Amino acid sequence: MRPKHSILLVEDEEEPAEMLANFLEMNDYDVLVAHEGNRALELIEQHAGEIHLAILDIMVPNVDGKEICKHIRSHPVLNDIPVIFLTAKDEEEDEIEGLELGADDYIPKPASLPLVKAHVESLLRRQNPQKANWLQYGDTYLDTDAKELYVDDEKIDLTSTEYTLIKLFYQNPKRVYTRQEILEHITEDDRYVFDRTVDVHVKNLRLKMGDAGEVIKTYRGIGYGLNREVVKV
Repeated sequence: MRPKHSILLVEDEEEPAEMLANFLEMNDYDVLVAHEGNRALELIEQHAGEIHLAILDIMVPNVDGKEICKHIRSHPVLNDIPVIFLTAKDEEEDEIEGLELGADDYIPKPASLPLVKAHVESLLRRQNPQKANWLQYGDTYLDTDAKELYVDDEKIDLTSTEYTLIKLFYQNPKRVYTRQEILEHITEDDRYVFDRTVDVHVKNLRLKMGDAGEVIKTYRGIGYGLNREVVKV
């Protein structure tokens, strides 16, 4: 059985959106539905690590499909997912503009449900395997392949030690580490290092992350770990 894919569907007409979502779910896809642009952007931030493909109507309220496509193409996690424009704007210049914005496919309405599904399956077959191992908590994303941390889509410059530290917390979100355990992960030799060295690294990491630094919690009398009040683990 193929891995289950998640699709972001942005369509302002509720009945067609429901019909397409139900049809895709019957064919073993997970579907996140937004009827207007701001909700689509919310779903992108909440589920960025889960979305494999986006189907966008151009003419949706508040933030239109073109802007959503631009947002996806500039997103650190979603920038290479397939994007389909499914829209009533069927003039040639509209299709050209959509493709120039970064869409992979353009389907004019009305389109049958099996046709949309066929386009979805074709794009997912051509899609490269997941290139990066992403870990997401709130508005923060850790790419463990590129060794990069993003906060609100902005790359944060980390030292090697800070990266090792945040990776330790993100890969073990339910665990609280003592300072000594953390030292064993961030030091590569047997030289003596003070426990308070950990406090300095954590402080610097939080400062670089700004408000998102609250994702790291000090557990008084124990050590550090992810803040379970901020992230769902």
